[in-house]
Amino acid sequence: MNFLESIKGDRIIWIVVVILSLFSLLVVYSSSIGLAYRYKDGHTEYFLFKHTLLTLSGLFVIYYIHNIKITTKELSIIGLVGFPISIILLVFTLVMGVKSGEASRWLEVPGLGITFQSSDVAKITLIIFIARSLAIHKDKLKEFKDVVYKIIFPTALICFLILISNFSTAFLLALTIFYMLFISNVSFKILFKLIGILMLLAVIFISTICFFPNILPRGKTWKSRIENYIKGDNKSNYQVEQAKIAISNGVFIGKGPGNSAQRAFLPQASSDFIYAIIIEEYGTLIGIFILMSFLVIFFRTIRIVQKSKSLFYSYVVAGLSFNMILQAIVNMAVAVNLLPVTGQPLPFISMGGTSLIFSSINIGIILNISRQVYEQERTLTNEDATQNKNIKDIHQAETKLQA
Repeated sequence: MNFLESIKGDRIIWIVVVILSLFSLLVVYSSSIGLAYRYKDGHTEYFLFKHTLLTLSGLFVIYYIHNIKITTKELSIIGLVGFPISIILLVFTLVMGVKSGEASRWLEVPGLGITFQSSDVAKITLIIFIARSLAIHKDKLKEFKDVVYKIIFPTALICFLILISNFSTAFLLALTIFYMLFISNVSFKILFKLIGILMLLAVIFISTICFFPNILPRGKTWKSRIENYIKGDNKSNYQVEQAKIAISNGVFIGKGPGNSAQRAFLPQASSDFIYAIIIEEYGTLIGIFILMSFLVIFFRTIRIVQKSKSLFYSYVVAGLSFNMILQAIVNMAVAVNLLPVTGQPLPFISMGGTSLIFSSINIGIILNISRQVYEQERTLTNEDATQNKNIKDIHQAETKLQA
């Protein structure tokens, strides 16, 4: 069988992901020059090879996951089993995880030297777990207490464990679950109550950070980032200022591949601020193209949600896609100084170990569901065509008998 024929699911999502992945090789090779001189004596080939290996691995993960048979029952079990495992991993990360600065976000696989963020596992499993709850209890989520018990409590537990070391990831995950609630059968009355409670909690949280930053492990860091963003001075916002210079150098067509000047000054040029390097080298038009590419993925997933006959599948696709697109938009917004620095990578483009693999798992699940949806749609279309043909044949036979 032809390899291209084995690629199923939404072809447009496939094309966009492959284009972004291949484009990332060029950008990472150029933007990693600072890391190369700091850690590898100027050998940028090391980071290119590493990122190429991860990119190819990610594409293989997408292909493998999208092509296997995953039933709603099996995916539901992943959510049920993955939820408690995620809690254990998050707690273990906080206690025994690999630390970077004040944060403890990574776990190391024993014997392999590979690290991964437990929050990446928690994001996917929580979305699947909540999608299952929304689908199974669709007629029972009529009371506020039921929504709190079945949806809000498990979400709050996971988000709190992530929040301790990674505010932005916890916040984006909470927004994702709220989006899933918004498109579900939960009434607007309950949603407005939740909004009111969340706003009250937000005020308490911000007040705690501002007046008692030492209470929370990363309270001082969050406070300084907010203050630096509000001040907007060059000294306090070094990374943002360098990103703004890079963007201003890009104009429409950019300085050309490999000609970035700010890559030598941006500490996170190949990861958190890679979007600024893209604009500097390739111009504003390519920057807009990157933004539109993620929006295309989002709108294609909406099409999958609309066509799916399974509520569970619809919620899974909606949650996974919204979380990924939200992460991409936040990364780009930080690069252009619309939001404070968060540390969110740009999916499929930023150089960043296992985050790329988990993004691939994310897309793999979406494409797997889209494959099933389109195959089901094709089967129904063929059945209708066969039925119409049979009716036509019967009609022709009756006409001949009457003649």
